Amino acid sequence: MAHMPNRFAPSMSKDHPNLPVVREEGGYYVGPEGQKYLDFTSGIAVTNTGHRHPKVVAAIKESADHLIHGPIGVIVYESILRLADELAGVLPGNLDSFFFSNSGTEAVEGAIKLAKHVTRRPYAVSFTGCFHGRSLGALSVSTSKSKYRRFLQPSGLVYQIPYADPRSRFPDENPEVRCVEELEKDFERLFAHQVTPEEVACVILEPVLGEGGYVIPPKAWLKKVREICDRHGILLIFDEVQTGFGRTGDWFAAQSFGVTPDIMAIAKGIASGLPLSATVAPKELMNQWPMGSHGTTFGGNPIACSAALATLEVIREENLLENARRMGAHAMERLKEIQRRHPIVGDVRGIGLMIGIEIIHPDTGKPDGEATLRILDLALEEGVLFYLCGNHGEVIRMIPPLTVTREQIDEGIRMLDRALTRFEQETQQPATVE
Repeated sequence: MAHMPNRFAPSMSKDHPNLPVVREEGGYYVGPEGQKYLDFTSGIAVTNTGHRHPKVVAAIKESADHLIHGPIGVIVYESILRLADELAGVLPGNLDSFFFSNSGTEAVEGAIKLAKHVTRRPYAVSFTGCFHGRSLGALSVSTSKSKYRRFLQPSGLVYQIPYADPRSRFPDENPEVRCVEELEKDFERLFAHQVTPEEVACVILEPVLGEGGYVIPPKAWLKKVREICDRHGILLIFDEVQTGFGRTGDWFAAQSFGVTPDIMAIAKGIASGLPLSATVAPKELMNQWPMGSHGTTFGGNPIACSAALATLEVIREENLLENARRMGAHAMERLKEIQRRHPIVGDVRGIGLMIGIEIIHPDTGKPDGEATLRILDLALEEGVLFYLCGNHGEVIRMIPPLTVTREQIDEGIRMLDRALTRFEQETQQPATVE
């Protein structure tokens, strides 16, 4: 297979690891020479039902025999109508009205636009470390890495406050209580010195920090955000692009934490690999967003909607929510064993099958992104594909398909264990022998 061509922009092609593949199947990628790689990335939390699930493939083929393109509004078709009904049945609370688009970024853009249009307020509040996309509107609320914003000067109509990170912010005291106390103070300072609450249209956050490092906030912290928004008539937006469709062990993280937002952005796992997303809100809110205030040509593509319907069926029929909880708990147990034996493994944290493995320098305890990249390369040589996240690229994210088996979890973690051992041997960092 040819190498990445020079005709690609570096911003598209210079990712990690540029693994050549010719086929995907279930939980595996297959290389040009027949090599099999266990995939613990799910296409970055997209193929929750596994690669090329037969039911999804059949739905795509059947749909292509009838319709390839919308556009919805000019025409109307069954797959998008059925999908709206099905999604309303699995989303939390009264989130039952949809604007379909193609990507997570578009869903976030729609959510912010809807909030501003409905409230007639100009400002948004987001959290340090969150990632919401790279178009200018979404970028204005994204702060996972400064390099994403460099030279782009996204909208200044956004304020940021710290995200809950119990382990790093309050390691020596009651972290959950302190996170909630500090959140209240952060909002008080914001409203006293920078913007009045009456000017804030929305607060947007990831209920679990994704690209920023797989940080899991306390439930009480998210409940307090909800309470503060209610107190001031501010709309709460959950960006569930990465956490949705079973990733946390529930349909959505909102259900895992018991907090329902006013608006939600969903994408990634919605259609098992086809481009589809949605901005979601209650009907009474969405009805205030009139024709012409937003638009799409490709959003809600009929084939993508058919794939999404099949995806929902697979998640139900194969009990993938339960499997995510069980396999996630098993993976965390195995990873904690690895953490005890390898000093370069800092924190291990997870919810469902959304797991972060922090790599640190064993002498300083500081994040080590350079080591993380080398460990990912070694893991790939062993036969398992992981991806990274975190502000310094120091977190290995483990996001296998929700169809993953216990045997595959064990296989992948054994490969990671060998990669960690090889790295320690290369750098003369001895592992701990139990």
